[in-house]
Amino acid sequence: MRIHVTSVFVDDQDKALRFYTEKLGFVKKTDVPLGDYRWLTVVSPETPDGTELLLEPDAHPAAKAYAKALLHDGVPATSFAVDDVRAEYERLSALGVRFAQAPTEAGPVTIAVLDDTCGNLIQIVQLP
Repeated sequence: MRIHVTSVFVDDQDKALRFYTEKLGFVKKTDVPLGDYRWLTVVSPETPDGTELLLEPDAHPAAKAYAKALLHDGVPATSFAVDDVRAEYERLSALGVRFAQAPTEAGPVTIAVLDDTCGNLIQIVQLP
């Protein structure tokens, strides 16, 4: 068994697609119309056949409440691995990405937390 798709709830799929591709560097994998929304996924360009991230509409009331509570409490919705957190922090800051937490050492890892502009905090982590 392996993870095929995971998701983050977003308040606007078009805005999310722009942020996740233009700022974070993911590439669009799937874009299928489904009524008012889309099955819209992105992947890492390094592993195009790897785990997909579904940019899932927060249309369900429970999803809105969940995402809002996480954001209010400062809890990241998910975490992405990077080779160098400080370098990514500098690169993304130069692109106008707002960080809720600058690079911080947390035991054996270094983390930072960014705002994806779509209702989520996202943690980036550098593993040992």
